[in-house]
Amino acid sequence: MRLDLQRLEVGPWPVNCYVLRCPASGAVAIVDPGDGAADILKAVGPAPVACILLTHGHPDHTGALGDLRRETASPVGIHPADAEVWGVDADFALLNGMQIEVGRGLVKVFCLPGHTPGSVCLRLNGQALVGDAIFPGGPGHTVTPEGFRLCVTSLGVTVFGWPDAVELYPGHGPHTTVGAERRAFERFLAEDHPAGLCGDVTW
Repeated sequence: MRLDLQRLEVGPWPVNCYVLRCPASGAVAIVDPGDGAADILKAVGPAPVACILLTHGHPDHTGALGDLRRETASPVGIHPADAEVWGVDADFALLNGMQIEVGRGLVKVFCLPGHTPGSVCLRLNGQALVGDAIFPGGPGHTVTPEGFRLCVTSLGVTVFGWPDAVELYPGHGPHTTVGAERRAFERFLAEDHPAGLCGDVTW
């Protein structure tokens, strides 16, 4: 069943927090609660919260996690690598290929390491919540050349293996599509780049 997607801008950056709602059961999943627990709970309303999912462990994406956990008593999922690095006490691991039930809908997990060791994206309908792995015009920030290469490789294997129509919803700013990014990504791959390239890179 198709899940409805609602985007909330929270925190000073701001961060995109997403509420996924099953129209049949009313159950929701909260993705990346960076800040503003009261605003997130207002958007959720009386609906039961099936789970809280984290695309990665950076504090700007987890700032409201403690408050939401106390208010909803919902299980929290994150990739084990990021749970360890950022000390997130998770209830279950987000692993490549697993499917998570939200009411009668399903969310599929894909690992996209590079921005962080345990970055994941969440695929639903014709959409994907990609965290900070990719934005319109380039990949997410990386702190080492190895991380950058891993990011580009994981994007090539996963995201750019999807149809052009798939919508990509990042952790900050507006969404894009696979097709809108594909030509620039392929051109970027064909070019020569410095061995130490990392940081904020554009295609």
